[in-house]
Amino acid sequence: MSDAPAFGAPARRLFQLEDGAVYLNHGSYGATPKLVTAAQRRWQDRLEAEPSRFMEREFRPGLRVAAERLSVHLGVPGRSIAMVENATQAVNAILRSLTLKRGDEILITDQTYNAVKNTVRWVASRSGAKVTEIQLPFPAYAEDSILRAFSAGLTDRTRVAIIDHVTSPTALVLPVAAMVAAAKQAGAAALVDGAHAPGMLPIDLPAIGADWYTGNCHKWLFAPKGCAFLWAADAVREALHPTVISHGYGQGFVAEFDWVGTRDASSQLALPDALAFLERLGVDRVRQHNHNLAVESGRRLAEAWGTEVGAPPGLTGSMITVRLPDGLGTTQAQGLEMRRRLLDERRIQVPINALAGGLWARVSAQVYNHAAEIDALAEAVLVEQRNAA
Repeated sequence: MSDAPAFGAPARRLFQLEDGAVYLNHGSYGATPKLVTAAQRRWQDRLEAEPSRFMEREFRPGLRVAAERLSVHLGVPGRSIAMVENATQAVNAILRSLTLKRGDEILITDQTYNAVKNTVRWVASRSGAKVTEIQLPFPAYAEDSILRAFSAGLTDRTRVAIIDHVTSPTALVLPVAAMVAAAKQAGAAALVDGAHAPGMLPIDLPAIGADWYTGNCHKWLFAPKGCAFLWAADAVREALHPTVISHGYGQGFVAEFDWVGTRDASSQLALPDALAFLERLGVDRVRQHNHNLAVESGRRLAEAWGTEVGAPPGLTGSMITVRLPDGLGTTQAQGLEMRRRLLDERRIQVPINALAGGLWARVSAQVYNHAAEIDALAEAVLVEQRNAA
């Protein structure tokens, strides 16, 4: 760790981000370090140097190396991990592998990622199952209120409950282990969508106790775009199939997911390099820095705008939501327009969502971010407020 770079502005040189831009949206797509992109390109060069040999001899063993390397960070064997492109793809594979019937219920929340909601609606329309959507408290102040709201939506007809580890629109860190336990007690299976969690939070899959867990590696683990994983518990693993059925069908979980056809999996093959980059920085050091900066960002913005944050530190990871000042709008269309102006006129990249009767900024904190960027966002929004008055 003695050679690990300082965080904040000095760390920006490790990434390919545009000079002069304020990038506060790591949570959406990540930002791949230069060293990891170089590793990905080496894999692509190996593929193109001898495509047949690579696909037949190197491709699948490389995926297994990536899964084994990742397994150390999840507390499970590598053989229980499939490498996929993104969490939405994994959720599709899980839900489309289930046998649901009319009268069954799928439980989601109002903060379930929209692509996942669409998957649930499609699966329900094909099977006759019912989609039950419950509202989570926001702003949220305590885990108990979240758990109560979730538990109230469970019935004896709930077949599967979908639980976000970190919600996308509001950046809440949910009490997933308690929510999974509540689902199991009600007789439902539990699917945890951990799109944002790997790298942001410590993950102990056996302790969480879910039936399925999926997470992206291209966000907080620094992998290239198109790198994610799908884990399944022993009891449900063999019933799980990829959305693309190919040559591995009937040969088991790993064989089916590792080979779904010819593809460029260089982002997944470069995952060990991304993990090495993270470990060089220090996993705990990165996580603590990002959390502290997120909490401090929320405090600075809420104070500057005279508003509030969406969650206390205990429900915050590496992102935080902060309500914008009044007078800037209340609709999603107005939020998108605000986001456009901040980006096009001030080169500040930050999501703006319509939530709880107002507009909220979702601010990501990564090792290349620093307080001056937060202050730039604060001032830019205040200028917008003055212009709107």
